Amino acid sequence: MRDLNSLNRVILVGNLVKKPELRYLPKNNRAVATFQIATNESVYYPDTKQTSQKTQFHRIVVWGQQAEFCNKYLDQGRQVLIEGKLRNRSWEGRDGNKRYITEIEAQNVVLLGRRSAATEETIAGPPNSDYPDSNFPEVSEPAGDQFPGEAGPGDEGEDDVPF
Repeated sequence: MRDLNSLNRVILVGNLVKKPELRYLPKNNRAVATFQIATNESVYYPDTKQTSQKTQFHRIVVWGQQAEFCNKYLDQGRQVLIEGKLRNRSWEGRDGNKRYITEIEAQNVVLLGRRSAATEETIAGPPNSDYPDSNFPEVSEPAGDQFPGEAGPGDEGEDDVPF
């Protein structure tokens, strides 16, 4: 049974840092896209009566058809709304040290703002794959088609409770 006093949900509105990186997992040809968005926060200092902007960068991971959608329609600077879950994972780096990362596994990506001329060309023309590779660590596929404890297709609302 699920803990009703627990929630892992993230909602972000920000701008895309650069075009998503799309790849397919060799095991089952499942699409995965990774990208970053930037969020800005205004901070007011009453002592000096000054306001400054603080920018946070968030790593986003998207799976399946939504990953292909993101690759096709998202461009640098595009404003998006991301809904998803925080995920922590670790891996062993090339130097043998254990590395950790926190990322948002997006469940919903909504395009915001106006369509730019570049975006209109992307929608009308063939996808462009000339973007440089990022230095993000490899994303490993969750066990099965879902993470442990998540409802799968057709499992909505099912619990261990018989009523």
